[in-house]
Amino acid sequence: QVQLVESGGGSVQDGGSLRLSCVASGRTDRRYAMGWFRQSPGKEREFVAAIGWSGASTRIGDVAKGRFSVSRDTGKNTIFLHMSNLKSEDTAMYHCAAAFGGTPSADFSDYKLWGAGVQVPPSS
Repeated sequence: QVQLVESGGGSVQDGGSLRLSCVASGRTDRRYAMGWFRQSPGKEREFVAAIGWSGASTRIGDVAKGRFSVSRDTGKNTIFLHMSNLKSEDTAMYHCAAAFGGTPSADFSDYKLWGAGVQVPPSS
């Protein structure tokens, strides 16, 4: 099994930047794509970004286009969500997830393993 642990949430100023990390541990010998999803109380879960096994292919959700990017350090089994120009609506719990097969997907049902999440608080 693969365990996912997110980190990096913290207070930011409106228009500021933040980088979230997700480290995969355990059985990381399998090929898997990884994604970021977010959810706020009372709102639907939203797709943020995903990256394929090799890191060569990515998908960016509508909520993140032009502001966020995703990258992967395969040597450290870590993915990053680079967030810039943060807005109040970016306040949410951000979860990373793993989908076996290697192709980045925007469909949360493709992801079988999930991290506990990291909170991105309201920007000041």
